[in-house]
Amino acid sequence: MNNIPSGGKTTLFIFLLLFCSFLPATIFATDLDEILQRGVLRHLGVPYASFVRLNTNGPDGLDVELMQLFAKHLGVRYELVETSWPEVFADLTGHRMHIEDGVVKILETVPIKGDIAANGLTILPDRQKMVDYSTPTFPTGVWLIARAGATIKPITPTGDLSKDIQQVKTLLKGHTVLTMKDTCMDPELYDLQATGAVIRYSTSKFLGDIAPEVINGSAEITLLDIPDALIALKRWPGEIKVIGPVSQEQLMGIAVAKRSPVLLREFNTFFQQIWEDGTYRRMVEKYYPSVFLYLSNFFTNN
Repeated sequence: MNNIPSGGKTTLFIFLLLFCSFLPATIFATDLDEILQRGVLRHLGVPYASFVRLNTNGPDGLDVELMQLFAKHLGVRYELVETSWPEVFADLTGHRMHIEDGVVKILETVPIKGDIAANGLTILPDRQKMVDYSTPTFPTGVWLIARAGATIKPITPTGDLSKDIQQVKTLLKGHTVLTMKDTCMDPELYDLQATGAVIRYSTSKFLGDIAPEVINGSAEITLLDIPDALIALKRWPGEIKVIGPVSQEQLMGIAVAKRSPVLLREFNTFFQQIWEDGTYRRMVEKYYPSVFLYLSNFFTNN
């Protein structure tokens, strides 16, 4: 039974409308219409590998260029909002969240700082419960990396990825592995505890700090996703070595809040266009030329 008089309903509606109009826009997840009205696409980016790079002349990188092109497609201005791995999904959704027994638990409500997250985000099941991903934009996987002088030796590839992963895991007993929780390097994703490895968590907020920590002797070995490993091998030639894979093939994509379906559809349409006309491949060749040596199937089969 509805006990509110019709005049009271009108008053209540006007009150709620006025109340909401004074709330900060950042409380709510954004969709495409709000971005178009604002005239700015806010790209949440964690400085990482060659996806997001901060330079004196301004940011660049594969995902920076991709988002700049998407902003141009939308007819709005591009803006990079720097974030970190622990904060990127909170900055995107307005909630700090935790996955417990497969269920998303909201821990805290925070201001929304961006519209779209892009910085080499691996598509992982727990993350898909918190955000929505685009069409896959980049191939990846996780390799075990060691300091060049470490006693652990690279495996001999068999041609069977599952067997290669098992080979790598049999080498880990007693070795210290530097990892980072709640990232694609989280040891729980690959059941590393069962290998007898000594797990050590980095205190850095940036995945790009992991390879230098190993080179400097903080740990014998670490996990790196393939794009980051390719950059590290180029940046520190002769100082690290690839032992072998610890994951099956993975995919990366851009992420939006679950209340931004129109924005996601528009990005997927845009991405299909630049994939088909060769624009995106030229961008990948600019930032990750060596990826075609290791993960060419992604670009030839999709």
